[in-house]
Amino acid sequence: MSDFPLNRRRFLLSAAASAAAISLAHSVPAIAASPSTSSIQTFAKSPLNEPMTRFPIKQIGTDLLDVGYYEAGPEEGRPVILLHGFPYDIHSFVSVAALLAAQGHRVIVPHLRGHGSTVFLNKDTLRSGQQGALGQDVLDLMNALHIPEAVLAGFGWGADAAVVAAALKPTRVVGLVSANSDLAQNISTANAPLSAAEEHALWYQYYFQTERGRAGLAANRRDIARILWQHNSPDWQFDEAAFERAADTFDNPDYVDVVIHHYRHRLGLAAGAPEYDEVEKKLAQIPLSTAAGITLDGAMDGQIGGRSLAVQCSGEHHHRQIPRVGQNLPQEAPQVFADACAEWVRYGKWRT
Repeated sequence: MSDFPLNRRRFLLSAAASAAAISLAHSVPAIAASPSTSSIQTFAKSPLNEPMTRFPIKQIGTDLLDVGYYEAGPEEGRPVILLHGFPYDIHSFVSVAALLAAQGHRVIVPHLRGHGSTVFLNKDTLRSGQQGALGQDVLDLMNALHIPEAVLAGFGWGADAAVVAAALKPTRVVGLVSANSDLAQNISTANAPLSAAEEHALWYQYYFQTERGRAGLAANRRDIARILWQHNSPDWQFDEAAFERAADTFDNPDYVDVVIHHYRHRLGLAAGAPEYDEVEKKLAQIPLSTAAGITLDGAMDGQIGGRSLAVQCSGEHHHRQIPRVGQNLPQEAPQVFADACAEWVRYGKWRT
């Protein structure tokens, strides 16, 4: 978790006056001029016509992980890091990555910890899935790849990781795109109930609190993922090949431990890993609700049901609700997602 090398920190010289929370959108004319309230946009849902390809994977080491990632576009392009959710994988971004790379952007798509070829370097490291770990992993990957700043974009877990990374190091994040996410967890309010319908949709999170749930995930990881895909995106007709391509990444030896810890920690029922104690303390003090950027909600998301999560953002931002799209928004509506990323590349305030 070392910081970025000193000889690459010139862009941070003006960071001393930065607030801990993010205020990115104030410097983005196209976004700041947009309404901050939720509105349904007239975006058409993209057909499932992506090429059935598997990303060629590179590996790079950080302090704790050997990270598997896909890279596309010119190395000198503006970097965009795409972060997948649960239970999905990097191939949610097959079309998004191609669209952004074609525009000359450098695209990085990592397997999150516990997925695909991303593995822990030390067998004794706690297989934590807590939000602090996911966010720090993004910053560690940027360090390893010598990326001083980037646009971060994700959905589900990936959006949480992006928001946490931006909260920890706001000067390294040019812009955020957050899709179908509750942005970040306030562990202190984990026991506050949601509506009955929302609680029903989160059945698996409560299942995972039990040892029966752990055993169930270990035995039925594909079946659980398939049920969630169908429920989260009821209008998306994914094919078997697309599902199996993603499901192969759930065979990671740390998948079950990371997933179980993630959901137990977020409900306050599991302690965090000691190496993230300071990270979590900092997150508890940062008003994450001020994070600004572009938030996207799929109107057909079986978990949030198109409910605007943008109300958590007090900073200026642009919120878009996408009709006929579920939780796997970048795969269901890749043009919409890619366009949101490209807006930040175009209008974000780059320091390097």
